[in-house]
Amino acid sequence: MRTDSAVREDTVTPWLFCFHHAGAGISSFAKWQKILGDTAEVVPVLLPGRGPRAKEARITDATELMNELRELITPLLDRPYLLYGHSLGGLVAHALTRTLEDDGLLPPARLVIGAVPPPHLRNTLLRGARLPDHELIDLLVDLEAAPPEAGGRDRSLWQRHVIPALRDDLRLGEALCQVNADKAVGTPLMALAGRDDPIAPLWEVAEWADYSVTRFRLQTLPGDHFFVRERGVPELLREVALELRESLKGKYDGESSGRQEGRTRLLPTADLTADLSER
Repeated sequence: MRTDSAVREDTVTPWLFCFHHAGAGISSFAKWQKILGDTAEVVPVLLPGRGPRAKEARITDATELMNELRELITPLLDRPYLLYGHSLGGLVAHALTRTLEDDGLLPPARLVIGAVPPPHLRNTLLRGARLPDHELIDLLVDLEAAPPEAGGRDRSLWQRHVIPALRDDLRLGEALCQVNADKAVGTPLMALAGRDDPIAPLWEVAEWADYSVTRFRLQTLPGDHFFVRERGVPELLREVALELRESLKGKYDGESSGRQEGRTRLLPTADLTADLSER
């Protein structure tokens, strides 16, 4: 792994758009900019219905979500960019890549997906979207996606504050799977699997190989389903961004995010939520 942080001034800084997992906000990405440094500008994408967007209706329809993301991201497509999506966010990132390619817009230079099987498989949690609250909580505990207390003394807290958003996110995941099963992209694709992930095991994540018609790479990382909270993912993405910048020298005149502020509602932002699922 490269350890030097020097980047030539004549290279453009790509965006790194990040999509969070189900039932959560963007706090998993809070420290990423420090790790990536000036190799990429980290832009966590907060879906409606949580954090600063808590008063907005959550989206469960795939087409509605793609329309919103297209509106948010299109003003920034004069600069190269990467997409990273974790779990549900991986399905979102894949669907967005397909949408942008189909629209003839600039696709991501790299698509990186973590902790989720491809759409044709539908993971265990997605299949539990319609379970009663108590059964869904028990499933989360069994899959180590929730602490044991969620099924005991904190059950009512989870039913009030976590399950509504999580259930809607799982419904969104199901919708994305139905629309995008077996739909490949022209963008180079990297899939990441946690070595101890009971929700998205390596053999399932490996089937993303059928979803890129150009280049595919499979990588394992230490950790369970929430390995996104560790340093491994942003450190890996730093290497991906460095490789991209090397390939783009002299091809773009980069704009600072300050010049973009009047053109999109999507800006780098700190997460103001404290997700119960992340405690």
